[in-house]
Amino acid sequence: MQKKTEILDKTSFIEKVDTILQSFIGVPKDTAMMIREISGIILLLIFAFIVWRIAQRILHKILPKMAMRTSTMLDDIFLTKRVINSISHLVPAILIDIFAPSFFHSYPKLLPLIIAVTDIFIVVIIAEIIINFIKSVKEHLESNPKFKDKPIASLSQLARSIIVVIATILIISISINESPIALLTGLGAMAAIIMLAFKDSILGFVGSIQLSLNDMVRVGDWVTLPKYGADGNVLEINLTTIKIQNFDKTITTVPTYAFISDSFRNWRGMEESDGRRIKRAINIKISSVKFCSKEMLERLKGVHLITEYIEEKQKEILTYNEQRQLDTSLAINGRAITNIGLFRKYLELYLEKNPNINHKMTCMVRQLPLTEVGIPIEVYAFCNNKDWVAYEGIMSDIFDHIMASVPLFELEIFQSPTGADFSDFLQKTTN
Repeated sequence: MQKKTEILDKTSFIEKVDTILQSFIGVPKDTAMMIREISGIILLLIFAFIVWRIAQRILHKILPKMAMRTSTMLDDIFLTKRVINSISHLVPAILIDIFAPSFFHSYPKLLPLIIAVTDIFIVVIIAEIIINFIKSVKEHLESNPKFKDKPIASLSQLARSIIVVIATILIISISINESPIALLTGLGAMAAIIMLAFKDSILGFVGSIQLSLNDMVRVGDWVTLPKYGADGNVLEINLTTIKIQNFDKTITTVPTYAFISDSFRNWRGMEESDGRRIKRAINIKISSVKFCSKEMLERLKGVHLITEYIEEKQKEILTYNEQRQLDTSLAINGRAITNIGLFRKYLELYLEKNPNINHKMTCMVRQLPLTEVGIPIEVYAFCNNKDWVAYEGIMSDIFDHIMASVPLFELEIFQSPTGADFSDFLQKTTN
């Protein structure tokens, strides 16, 4: 009985307003109804604006102070400025949703529209609050050194995408006045179209999960992807792309899934190890390889690194040849020292004495198979200093010394003939 009395009172009030508009102002009945509708909407909007301003002042002044008094970081993250702004938008929307039936109960055509618009607005604001909270969490985690190398941006983007999808489904269900479950059932038939439309996002999501679980790439890693011309440090890992700043300061954007489907090189293992590898060879001219003469060995004994080695080797070879009564007038008949073998031993001893080489890791000088450009003598070692500039300087110093030492062993480095070589050859032949 009380509800009926309230409705009768509101109805009689509306009728009195209509009577005043029609009798005293001379407004037609249809126009009077329109004026009442517009006035109701304006009053509701003014009410919502006042509530919004009050809510903003209260939320911005009271909640941050309360958050500062607590020791937890969660409330500080949640009550950031943008999250509070989103919450302040939510308060008037909820009030409109509550009081709209009281304002527009006599307008059965207008009331459902206002309630639907308000519900959609509330869904949008709640999604905005969650998204802003996710952004705040992302910024907080990125500022923490523990999470600096984690794909926080990718996971944040994924979470925001899920929120947007859910909000979109709810908005569509409100607009068509259908249950979200019924809407999802209907969307099942459109799965193929959805997968095609969101192919990059789906592949990026799969790639991000695999990269994260397998710890394949982190922010700050030096990676090389020849297919995409990328060679530099990872700046950002997103849901669909990974940004790489090349060493020439250009930015290359690579699809996240490319790190799963294509091969790439991650230099993190080198950066976390105790040394950076030196793997470089020089090519010795084949015609310069020969047995060492006694005069040559006596001269090379002056090189301190190999003095002891030459003396021990000579005694060992002499004992071996005498025991077998070999004719050593020709070096090929018995054991003998070659200039390239002695050179290789010198390089081994040189690297052993070099303080820039990590001797706990593999260190060797090896002879590679013959090629059309000579005999490759390769240095395989690890430099103590992994800094790029210092590393290149140390490696250059080592090979400067190697190239300067080659003539001492009466060897020659292979070099393709130039125009000057052909000119000298022609002059010699003509003379």
